[in-house]
Amino acid sequence: MKILVTGSAGFIGFHLINSLISRGDEVIGLDSINDYYDQSLKYGRLKQTGINREKISYNSFCQSQKHTNYRFIQLQLEDRENLNTLFQAEKFDAVCNLAAQAGVRYSLENPIAYVDSNIVGFINLLEACRHYNVNNLSYASSSSVYGLNESYPFSTSDNVDHPISLYAASKKANELMAHTYSHLYNIATTGLRFFTVYGPWGRPDMAYFSFTKAALEGKPIEVFNHGKMLRDFTYIDDIVEGVVRVIDNPAKAEPNWSGKDPTPSTSSAPYKIYNIGNNNPVKLMDFITAIENALGIELEKQMLPMQPGDVPQTYANVDDLVSDLDYKPQTSIQVGINHFVDWYKDFYAHSPSL
Repeated sequence: MKILVTGSAGFIGFHLINSLISRGDEVIGLDSINDYYDQSLKYGRLKQTGINREKISYNSFCQSQKHTNYRFIQLQLEDRENLNTLFQAEKFDAVCNLAAQAGVRYSLENPIAYVDSNIVGFINLLEACRHYNVNNLSYASSSSVYGLNESYPFSTSDNVDHPISLYAASKKANELMAHTYSHLYNIATTGLRFFTVYGPWGRPDMAYFSFTKAALEGKPIEVFNHGKMLRDFTYIDDIVEGVVRVIDNPAKAEPNWSGKDPTPSTSSAPYKIYNIGNNNPVKLMDFITAIENALGIELEKQMLPMQPGDVPQTYANVDDLVSDLDYKPQTSIQVGINHFVDWYKDFYAHSPSL
């Protein structure tokens, strides 16, 4: 297939690009390369896929020096005119939207960034799919949409009308917008609610990344809610495997769906929502222990109260992915953390520290 992956210089996007390239798809990666976190990490990911930083310029293609089937373009989804030109010229078979303003905590500081990227950018993408006949759109949602829900494990059949951050609200809005386009224009859309993704080339604003950085610098770590947190940590390779299966299996209309008793995750339109998680929540303190084991360092911990916008527990019900796509995460926490720590030491031994 010819596939557009947005957010391709990001954590999940980078790994997805590698997977699609390796199996022979023609791939175009799109990213704005914003400065939400250290850009050297984004350029490092691009370099791994053969994209020369010196040859990147806005709204121009950069051919990979490693892969004949990969090109990159720096572009903002908010740039509707150039986005439409891209779609008109390239005639994509599928689009996977991983571009977004990320981060729960940052959404409290800069909410407008989330509206611009996650709402305006997403409607531009939906419109481009509509007008240029792309009938296979998958996109990143988030476990944060479950908000105040306390029924575990989180199920896509649950009501998710009580988000507690604008980031979560923007992801819920994406799901609603996607359904509208599935209903009106018969575009197959699949939303993927990711659960705490971790692994090599991860994001510096994530806890496991900052914990490792602090440990190697001899600094204490901040542990929120006094460590009384559970997270459904999901290793990046497991996430990518799930995303690829979704791309290969576009959403279909559910013939037995009824508006009298509506199931939120399906529709009479070609629309689907999946959780992608490990289906095995881990105590935050056990996760920290895995980092300590990998580093051979005992971390000094500063116990702090819960932060605004955060939740005490996430836990994914992935029954739909298992039954529909035969998907099941395989990577244990200790194995995944060991891979991350090995990558971290290698990358920052050859790159400027954050």
